[in-house]
Amino acid sequence: MNIDKDIYSFQPKTAKINGHTMSYVDEGQGHAVVMIHGNPTWSLLFRNVISTLKTNYRTIALDHIGCGLSDKPQNFGYRLEDHISNLACLIQHLQLEKVSLIMHDWGGAIGMGYAVRHPERVTSLTLSNTAAFASKQIPFRISICRTPFLGPLMIQGANLFARAAIHMTVSKPLDNKLANMYLAPYDSWSNRIAIMRFVEDIPMDPAHPSWQTIKDIEERLSLFKETPVQLVWGGKDFCFTPHFMNRFQEIFPQAESHLFEDAGHYVYEDAHGQIESVIETFLNKFVNVQHG
Repeated sequence: MNIDKDIYSFQPKTAKINGHTMSYVDEGQGHAVVMIHGNPTWSLLFRNVISTLKTNYRTIALDHIGCGLSDKPQNFGYRLEDHISNLACLIQHLQLEKVSLIMHDWGGAIGMGYAVRHPERVTSLTLSNTAAFASKQIPFRISICRTPFLGPLMIQGANLFARAAIHMTVSKPLDNKLANMYLAPYDSWSNRIAIMRFVEDIPMDPAHPSWQTIKDIEERLSLFKETPVQLVWGGKDFCFTPHFMNRFQEIFPQAESHLFEDAGHYVYEDAHGQIESVIETFLNKFVNVQHG
C-alpha cells in the first residue's frame, strides 16, 4: 500500500496481537490518549488530532485487525468481543497504566467494552458519532448490506460500502488524494473482509452473537458517571444521529457536549480546525492537572 506522507506523516509501529500483526501510531510523550476508529476507516481518521495532541500527550491510534495497515486474516472472528480483546492486548503490550479514550463509530462499542472491564485505568472518555448500547435503529443503506449473498457482492466485490462512505459520511467533499487514502487498505475482496464482518456484527436482536456483549457494556456504563466525558458530534450524520448523542447525555449527565451541526459522520474531517482544539482543551482540563 502506498502511503502519501503529506497526508499520513507518521511511521506506524506494529505489535503481535492474538496471533496477528496490528499496526498503530505512537507519537509523543506523556499521558496516553488512545484513539479507536470504526468501519470502514482506519487510524488515518485521527491524523489531525494526533498532530495536535502529540506535543503534550502520548497519542496512540490503532488499526483494528482487518483494517488499515494491520493484518487482514480471512479466518479471524471479527466479533465485537475479538476487537475488545485486541484493544486490551495492545494496551497491555504498551504497558499503559492510565488512558484517555477517543472513540468513533464502532470504536465506541470497542473502547467502552475495554473501559467497563478496566474502569480503574480510564481517565477520560471522548465519544463521537457512535454507540455503546443496543439500538434497533439502522439506516436502510446499511441494512441492505447485511443481505445474504448480496452483501458480500456489494461490500467485498464492488467495494460499495467504503466507496459510498467517502461521500455519504461528510458534508464537505474529501480531497481526491485523501479519499483514495481512505480506500487504499481495502483494495481487494480479501482485504475488505473486516468491512463485511463489521456490518454483519451489528447486533440488532438477542439472537445475535454480539448482543450479549453490547448489553453487558450498556449495563455497566454507569461506572463512568463521575468520569470526565466529552461528546463531540457531527449533526448531519445519517447513521449515528443526534438521537444517539442525546442517549449518551442521559447516561452521562456530566458530559461536555459539542454538536457540530454542519458536520457529517466523519466529524473529524468536516470539523477539522475546530474539533482538535475542543478535544485538547478538554484533555488539558481533566488530564494534565491530574496526570500530567
